[in-house]
Amino acid sequence: MDLIIVESPTKAKTISKFLGKNYQVESSFGHIRDLPKSTMGVDIENNFTPSYVIPSKAKKTVSTLKAAAKKSDNVILASDEDREGEAIAWHLAQALGLKANETKRIVFHEITKDAILASLEKPRKIDNNMVDAQQARRILDRLVGYELSPFLWKKVAKGLSAGRVQSVATRLIVEREREITAFNKEEYWSLTADFIGDTDKDKFSADLYKIRNKTFNKLEIKKDDAAKLKKILKKAEYTIEKIEQKQVSKNASAPFTTSTLQQAANRHLGFSAKQTMTLAQKLYEEGHITYMRTDSLNLSPKFIADSTEWLNKNLGKEYVTEGGRFFKNKSKNAQEAHEAIRPTEALNTPDMLAAKLEKGQERLYRLIWQRAVASQMPAAKLASTTIDVKTTVDDEAYIFRASGQMLVFPGYLKVWPEKTKEQELPQLKEKQVVKILDLQTEEHFTNPPARYSDAGLVKELEKHDIGRPSTYAPTINTIIVRNYVERDENKKLKPTPIAFVVIDLLIKHFSNIVDYAFTAKMEDNLDAIATGDKEWQPVISEFYGDFHTNLQNKYEEINKKDIMPEEKSTEICDKCGAPMIIKTGRFGKFLACSAYPDCKNIKKYVGEGGAEEKKPDAGTIELEKKYAGEVCDKCGTTMKVRIGKYGPFLACSAYPKCKNIKNIDNPEDAKAVACPICQKGKIVKKFSRRGPFYACSNYPDCKNAYSGAPTGEKCPDCGGLLIDIKDSGVKCSNRDCRYKK
Repeated sequence: MDLIIVESPTKAKTISKFLGKNYQVESSFGHIRDLPKSTMGVDIENNFTPSYVIPSKAKKTVSTLKAAAKKSDNVILASDEDREGEAIAWHLAQALGLKANETKRIVFHEITKDAILASLEKPRKIDNNMVDAQQARRILDRLVGYELSPFLWKKVAKGLSAGRVQSVATRLIVEREREITAFNKEEYWSLTADFIGDTDKDKFSADLYKIRNKTFNKLEIKKDDAAKLKKILKKAEYTIEKIEQKQVSKNASAPFTTSTLQQAANRHLGFSAKQTMTLAQKLYEEGHITYMRTDSLNLSPKFIADSTEWLNKNLGKEYVTEGGRFFKNKSKNAQEAHEAIRPTEALNTPDMLAAKLEKGQERLYRLIWQRAVASQMPAAKLASTTIDVKTTVDDEAYIFRASGQMLVFPGYLKVWPEKTKEQELPQLKEKQVVKILDLQTEEHFTNPPARYSDAGLVKELEKHDIGRPSTYAPTINTIIVRNYVERDENKKLKPTPIAFVVIDLLIKHFSNIVDYAFTAKMEDNLDAIATGDKEWQPVISEFYGDFHTNLQNKYEEINKKDIMPEEKSTEICDKCGAPMIIKTGRFGKFLACSAYPDCKNIKKYVGEGGAEEKKPDAGTIELEKKYAGEVCDKCGTTMKVRIGKYGPFLACSAYPKCKNIKNIDNPEDAKAVACPICQKGKIVKKFSRRGPFYACSNYPDCKNAYSGAPTGEKCPDCGGLLIDIKDSGVKCSNRDCRYKK
């Protein structure tokens, strides 16, 4: 029997369906070795040799795989065909004591029976160049993070981190925010006229296009100009100067790459980059789409043929492009053997799979199917009409222009959900006299550049050649988790105050780390390592020498007070009476007592008004009424409702003499599941600075906690409590159990 090892249990389950009893398919549950968390794990003096360890969570998996490998005739490594997947295969070979040069490695771009059987017919060896490229990226990131982060802790604020790609992404967001802040809106006015021809059917609107027979910058017309123009043009006589009609073709876009999928899912579905990739991963592992980390635009001949068959049968031959449509790869790193993201079967329409897929999966699959099939369809055809209406006042010509278009043939728009703005203009003739019915002036203002959405940031990173398909979503997630960026009310990316401080510091003192061209060149170097054109150690050595020397010099050169100057405030410390000063920490500005370290009082900073508490809202007032008679069980003083960072709580009014606090009951707690450990408390929702989690209400006597909400169900495999984790779904809370619903 042969043992096939893949990264995920879902992938293993799907592949098992295609193979007989001669194969055993097991999962490594992702990476089984990595650099240690407690130390750098890179021997700089020994040519940057990494020291890998098996994390505790992976030890049981490794033992299981070792036992299975011993019983097998052959071990076949089937992790994904990208650098990360190649590295997983290499680490598996190392951890399981396999001979890397003799171990079979299979790759495929889709999890279908044909693809799996074909890959088994043509196994290859582990690609050491790709392994080296992944290893180089990992070591580079470790060197930067492990050395630069402590510097930021000392010179800026504790808990900060820095990284190559994440710092560049943060810089883009910071610079965009500064553009927005520096933007001065400018007023301008437009003029729109309503005209009529010979009958009521001949009504249409047109915008002022030329003044004195010259096109103009829209910003030139101010309020007074608009009023003067309206006065002289409203009474003028008009004729049709020119009518231009032409047919316009609009071609379908190429099938998705990783970046265009993330952009389209963000625009059409509102998905974040991380959410898109999580759903795409599930679709891939379940065999519904091809591999989702790619910059290739290629489609297989079979998919093109199947798409043609479906289009011919369901829409008609006029919606078929004879011979198929092909797209030239834009990325210099795209591999011709790889494919764009597409359904594994063109004939599996979204409606056919809707019942089998979760809602988010179904919506993303529909988008992928529509884009891939539409890419093989003919162009949409539109009839475009432009009408110029002219008048002459004091021997000066003024022209209004009306533009319209009508869809003549939908083409690919029959499948792809793209709206076309249609406006039908009346049938008129050149030199025909038309009457003006009304002339409106409207005030406008120029708009500042918008904050980046996930789609916009991915597009900008790609434009600068920063990052690769596998890094876009993790980069955005990292800068949010590390508090450099937050989402505004429209889900756009907004830098936090500390982001400005850190980026300014890096630009001034570590320019290479946040330089777009330098980061792009490093990506090129990693690509060259992957193709065998460069060795990985010299690439790292060239970077690290200058980086490390500069860093050591900056420890002496930079003073924290120069980076984080303290600001005066009008607030007085309510504990010792000393003035309070405004400081900036990892989570933004706060007020601190100037008598530190004798007094360590700090308060939340809320702007010009100092640290005054927020006015209580209706919910807080209700809580104050409910707990009006609550007494401290430690000193007997009245308890007061306070609003903390993570919600309301009760605090003793005798603070600081008594520091007793109590949680306020959450109505949801009544529905909470009993704690399976102590059998006394309930598993209730709690909050920390890292976000919500679920823990026993009997804390501190019982410290049982979970990362997801308990469903109340028991695991069918081990009897543990099932929990629902955002983006991961329902799984067993027992770390030793791999059950996933």
